Amino acid sequence: MKLFTKRRFLFAISLVVVWLVAVPAYTQQVDSCRPQIVLPPQVTSINTAAYTSNFKACIDSKKRIIGRSQLLHQLALAKVVYLGETHDNAEDHRLQLEIVQQLYKKNSKLAISLEMFQRPYQGVVNDYLAGKIDEQELLDKTEYKQRWGYPWEYYAPIVQFAKAKKLPILALNTPTEITRLVAKNGLERLTPAQSKFIPPLAEIHTDNAEYRQLMLGIFQQHQAEAKGNSSGFEKFFQAQVLWDETMAEGIAEFIQANPGYQVVVLVGQGHIVYNYGIPSRVARRVKRLNQRSVLLSTDLDEKTERNAPIADFIFWQESN
Repeated sequence: MKLFTKRRFLFAISLVVVWLVAVPAYTQQVDSCRPQIVLPPQVTSINTAAYTSNFKACIDSKKRIIGRSQLLHQLALAKVVYLGETHDNAEDHRLQLEIVQQLYKKNSKLAISLEMFQRPYQGVVNDYLAGKIDEQELLDKTEYKQRWGYPWEYYAPIVQFAKAKKLPILALNTPTEITRLVAKNGLERLTPAQSKFIPPLAEIHTDNAEYRQLMLGIFQQHQAEAKGNSSGFEKFFQAQVLWDETMAEGIAEFIQANPGYQVVVLVGQGHIVYNYGIPSRVARRVKRLNQRSVLLSTDLDEKTERNAPIADFIFWQESN
């Protein structure tokens, strides 16, 4: 069995630190709109057979091995399903596609929420789904390469599947320039114009002590390796929580407006572990909500370090 090490897990989350410091700001301003649900009948078919994953089994939060059908049954019962990825792991994305396909078979009212698209570009995503622009225009107009940068080939089959099946896609993420401003200056320095695509400051909660401690360890590790200091942690943590709260707000608003839909959320693992990030913040906004989290690749030992389980389900993948 191929299990990803704790070092890789921490590395994936610590990329947040590098990204906040190194990614340049982009200035294009785009007005956002709501995710599109009703699409024209002209859709493009896609053969996704080549993307079938090597899925074998997974464990649940009680360390019990469960099979594919059990997992899919449990996920189908949830209103929100989080599929925590390592962004540069192609197998994670094949698993995401397979789960999305199987959940669609159980409930065609399915929405896909993506971290890789930022909120100001929801209208561009809608235009692609409606057939008004092609895939290259989608990438160009969302500034995908500059704002996300991971290989499009990892995500393309999922986006194409959504278009073929007339599924709404939610552009979840905070605009790059806003996150970097917060990491540099803090939340309190944002102007009203800069706050357009994020929740009200009163809804950005940084009071989770365990989450703070987890992120502090990652931040300090990165700073030590970079021979820096830890004086900027508070702003870094505010930026991390801003990501979580912004994505949670988008999910919650869609659920409240479209109660018949199930939402599948494709995000990095760091936003869902222990429910610290997005899940707890969606639950704060939408009460009595059935949510399930899945880590697509991680170290099983990571699960035992805290009182709470790291996720509801953890995948095993066969070595290639």
